[in-house]
Amino acid sequence: MKTLKNWSLAGSDAHHVALTVDGKHTLCLYVLESGMFRVAIKRQGAYTLDRTWSIAPQSDVPWEGRQRDSLAGFSLPGFTLEEEGSTLVIATDKLRVIVHQPLALEWQYCDGAGAWQLLTCDRPTSAYQLNAHGDGVAHYQRRMPDDRYYGLGEKSGDLQRNGQRYEMRNLDAMGYNASSTDPLYKHVPFTITRRDNVSFGLYYDNLSSSWFDLGNELDNYHQPYRRWQAESGDIDYYLFVADKVLDVTKAFVRLTGKTLFGPKWSLGYSGSTMHYTDAPDAQNQLMNFIHLCEEHDIPCDSFQLSSGYTSINNKRYVFNWNYDKVPQPEVMSQAFHDAGLRLAANIKPCLLQDHPRYNEVAEQGLFIRDSEADAPERSVFWDDEGSHLDFTHPGAVAWWQENVTKQLLEKGIDSTWNDNNEYEVWDGEARCHGFGTPIAIKHIRPVMPLLMMRASMEAQQRFAPEKRPFLISRSGCAGMQRYVQTWSGDNRTNWTTLRYNIRMGLGMSLSGLYNVGHDVGGFSGDKPDAELFVRWIQNGVMHPRFTIHSWNDDRTVNEPWMYPAATPAIRAAIALRYRLLPYLYTLLWQAHADDEPMLRPTFLDHEQDAQTFAECDEFMLGRDLLVASVVEPGQRTRRLWLPDNQTGWYDFASQRWYSAGQWVTLDAPLETQPMLVRAGAGLPLSERLRHVDANADDCRTLQLFPLQGKGVTNGMLFEDDGESWGYQQGNALWLNWEMRSDAQSIHVTFTRKGTFQPAWQRLKVTLPVGEQRKLLIEGVEVNSAQAEVVLAQIASA
Repeated sequence: MKTLKNWSLAGSDAHHVALTVDGKHTLCLYVLESGMFRVAIKRQGAYTLDRTWSIAPQSDVPWEGRQRDSLAGFSLPGFTLEEEGSTLVIATDKLRVIVHQPLALEWQYCDGAGAWQLLTCDRPTSAYQLNAHGDGVAHYQRRMPDDRYYGLGEKSGDLQRNGQRYEMRNLDAMGYNASSTDPLYKHVPFTITRRDNVSFGLYYDNLSSSWFDLGNELDNYHQPYRRWQAESGDIDYYLFVADKVLDVTKAFVRLTGKTLFGPKWSLGYSGSTMHYTDAPDAQNQLMNFIHLCEEHDIPCDSFQLSSGYTSINNKRYVFNWNYDKVPQPEVMSQAFHDAGLRLAANIKPCLLQDHPRYNEVAEQGLFIRDSEADAPERSVFWDDEGSHLDFTHPGAVAWWQENVTKQLLEKGIDSTWNDNNEYEVWDGEARCHGFGTPIAIKHIRPVMPLLMMRASMEAQQRFAPEKRPFLISRSGCAGMQRYVQTWSGDNRTNWTTLRYNIRMGLGMSLSGLYNVGHDVGGFSGDKPDAELFVRWIQNGVMHPRFTIHSWNDDRTVNEPWMYPAATPAIRAAIALRYRLLPYLYTLLWQAHADDEPMLRPTFLDHEQDAQTFAECDEFMLGRDLLVASVVEPGQRTRRLWLPDNQTGWYDFASQRWYSAGQWVTLDAPLETQPMLVRAGAGLPLSERLRHVDANADDCRTLQLFPLQGKGVTNGMLFEDDGESWGYQQGNALWLNWEMRSDAQSIHVTFTRKGTFQPAWQRLKVTLPVGEQRKLLIEGVEVNSAQAEVVLAQIASA
């Protein structure tokens, strides 16, 4: 590649500065927010791809993409521009960049004392590189000794990425090693860099295959560096600064789009297995799952139909019902609905070459086209070759939506499971319609699953406009949180996966994908033994997505009742999940409304505690629950570090209080999930339910965990009907509480907003076992053993 060297000021306006580089390229530096700048290089004055689908700071992007230089959705603050000798300085009150000669950018932030401090800088030697004869771009930055790197979405291994090399190239990584396999399913070229006093995010808006080197590579001719390199496309990155890692993550979500607020039932247990739909009597197997849940007293809210329902012989054909296996889809769907369960159906974006409708779709030109022939491009897919639908073609979108509606929704299917959508089309020059402007697939491969899930979502919305949609997708890119829940793909069954899937989920959450989970119990390989299965379920119920899914090599099925001796422990773990649903649903609301991560590494809320940055197996669920899953065989105790939150922690099971900032060892018998609650928190809890049902959910408890000393804390509970858009018109309940604690008493007050009337009308308030202080609610002392609040008597905010 050729290094870009000499620049000159070409001009500026109210929102950006343009430089001419080496007499032929243009570097544009946009000031989008006081703490967010964008750097984009136009090769020969033009972009390789003039559109983006990931940047959505205000609303969703047009189907054909957002113009890359659009400024819509940004506040566009004023900035200063100064020339100082051979340098150029562009500054807001929070962030400034110094452009050096030869081309290298130095970034500084304004600290609390008003002084400018070094944030990061480009490598002074060969910072920006372009392939002079075609594709290929690279960007090099200095690597500072105290940098801690996080992000990159769904990646294996440790949560901290220092010293590693990663690739962004969506693959169907069946049976991956959760500690080492790379690349995986998703494309999120976003890093968080954390230092003691400041953090910053760096997002490369480039959708081609790319590589990150975060200290694996050394070169004697250069200072220590980090590298991003892409197969094709443009150098176009967003750099934004914040005090804390949490603020960087939230800024990235605001940049790429709000988290979908799905229905409440999506937080319940979702069953799934390849075995049922692969069986010759699939309908009987599926309907028997309903009876098995009832027989074993396992609450459940949905089931995910694997692709076997579409089979002809041993291959799978999207939108084809195998009526030998499933003779009456509508009858089956109704049986699930009568039991209170929803159905999600697996769909794939590739038609095998002998698909009954292949020629129909080919004749309409709806497939991605071969780079050299006037024919559909064909790639390996499952057990054959097939052609991928081109979701940048309006006709393909319409065909897809028509089939989602007629073949699924009209048959009683409630949602779509968008699977096998990595788009492994390795003819990089294969042609996409591009909504009228052709684009090579190498530039937009991860956009295809993004548009696939959007097409599915819009079909669902049109079919049931009164209901909030729920969708699942395995692959995608930054911005997929606008449409779907996701998971960590086809994991392998072992203890290592259990441990490192936790880190994978946290990495996705730090990278803006909040509604995530894993195939609980493991998808491929040997079936889990009873101990591993119990521990995996205990961990799984503490994730936003809780699905037991399997394709075991021995054709066994991971089901809650697969080990009778372990079923009571599994039943207790799933019951705990349902008891926590009010808390989980509030977290989902806050993820949507306030961009708050649901899964959080322990350091996210405790950056002042250096120990929380050490690699560990515990994590936070929201701000209040510290989950310490058991991830090693034979362990019946769990040692963990209690983050120094200055208030302490309560053991959820025993309700014993522990001081913060210490190592503790908790009992962890097989039937127990170690879990602690932040002192000062209140957990909204429900009673046992068979499934999510707003009309039957008529009991609510606020379990308080007060401060040991003096102080004020607060929290919130969100409620609505669980599936409509009513909250947009205020038909929801936002119940806020405040707890004032001192040595003698605990004072609790409430305010409410919204018009929704839940089935429960009295809120039970409880204190930890052994708490001796007086409890006052709205200034009136109450019996702490029988305390409750009448919802109708709580004042409106």
